Amino acid sequence: MTAALFQIDPRDPVATALRPLNAGAHALGVTVTADIAQGHKVALRPIAAGEAVHKFGFPIGRATRAIAPGEHVHTHNVETALETSGSYAYRPTAEAAEPAPQVAFLGYRRADGRVGTRNEIWILPTVGCVGRTAEKIAARAAQRFAGRVDGIHAFAHPFGCSQLGDDLAGTRAILTALANHPNAGGVLLVGLGCESNQMRDMLAGISQPNLRTIGAQSAGDEIEEGIALVEELVVQAEQSVRTREPLAELVLGVKCGGSDGFSGLTANPLVGRMSDAVTASGGTAILTEIPEIFGAEQLLMARAENEAVFERIVGMVNGFKAYFTRHGEPVSENPSPGNLAGGITTLEEKSLGAVQKAGHATVTDVLDYGDRVRYRGLALLEAPGNDAVSSTALAAAGATIILFTTGRGTPLGFPVPTVKIASNSDLAARKPGWIDFDAGQVLAESMNEARDALLDRIVAIASGEPTAAERNGEREIAIWKRGVTL
Repeated sequence: MTAALFQIDPRDPVATALRPLNAGAHALGVTVTADIAQGHKVALRPIAAGEAVHKFGFPIGRATRAIAPGEHVHTHNVETALETSGSYAYRPTAEAAEPAPQVAFLGYRRADGRVGTRNEIWILPTVGCVGRTAEKIAARAAQRFAGRVDGIHAFAHPFGCSQLGDDLAGTRAILTALANHPNAGGVLLVGLGCESNQMRDMLAGISQPNLRTIGAQSAGDEIEEGIALVEELVVQAEQSVRTREPLAELVLGVKCGGSDGFSGLTANPLVGRMSDAVTASGGTAILTEIPEIFGAEQLLMARAENEAVFERIVGMVNGFKAYFTRHGEPVSENPSPGNLAGGITTLEEKSLGAVQKAGHATVTDVLDYGDRVRYRGLALLEAPGNDAVSSTALAAAGATIILFTTGRGTPLGFPVPTVKIASNSDLAARKPGWIDFDAGQVLAESMNEARDALLDRIVAIASGEPTAAERNGEREIAIWKRGVTL
């Protein structure tokens, strides 16, 4: 890689440093006036105080003072221009999609027609009080029945009691949706007995045919009785076999965490190609992290399938902004310390990079938190930016594989295979135990080569190859707590 600066759009007054630059370095016709970290921005022309600063061809904020060519462009001279609510008009645009790739994966076709990428036994506690109980059952059952299914996992959480109304309903919706997931060849529900999230209320929404339940307060030895129930689930689940399935049967969750200045240049656009490949094949992609589309929401609204979908996007975006303001918080606070250190200056910049994970697909549905996918195409899912909460929501919505882009790195894994995609080759080299794919090759080679390589990797993982997180035993859920605690 010989280039030092990369300008995404010819109209942008800034470019991104592809490697650390020392003061005095020359690139793209400017002389850098200070040391610049990899992923950070450099001014290519004079920017006046108050002028909108563009990247990706769209505004990412406004200059708080005059900026000279060669200067570092970051939080010290640029601020957000986000407002607490927005007024939008439906102006649909059609974007050309690439031809659907002719590939297939080996998945588990369930009785309801959905296809899973794993055949596992999931143990779900109805309440946090029996979270450790569920984990003990899973650990011992995994030893006793090793190799008979793809895995036995418990998903502990601290909720299910001392909750009210919509807050309790959200917990129940997530757990119920996970119980219905096609990657679960069998499910054991572990209850306590006196919790707010009563077992009977969950059972009303569960259609999983291979289901067992146990109440810890009424059991004699809840651990051994639970293991016996898991064995029954294993016997039934091991009858399932992988069959060749078209890409249209994949449900792709797309997520970014620990983003940096490269995320919008490499990993997120590359994942967008995967969203396009799956949706063009007739499959489904799910985009969430609604606060991380603030400032770029118009790009998704313009791709709404119809005006009704557009109005639901508007309602979700403005509703999420109102959620912030009700709590006295600014809507623009999202960029984390890691994001800032990686070169992201404002939420607008982060969002313009983040929405690229959705590719060019038409938005066909808008899902509330805890909802499951209903239509093929691109769905927007209500959830915050928090990695664990939003990834859990993606799995609950029906994602059978998650593409998780990162510029800073994270070991986290979730109920479904979570493919970690590094935005830069430095991270991929430093953390091979975390990272499944190096998107930094986009800069060294080509987007098309990287696209083909990542699609091959996804097919292999969907067919059973473990991700780094799976090899490391990283499996967890997190539920969005929104109400009072009794």
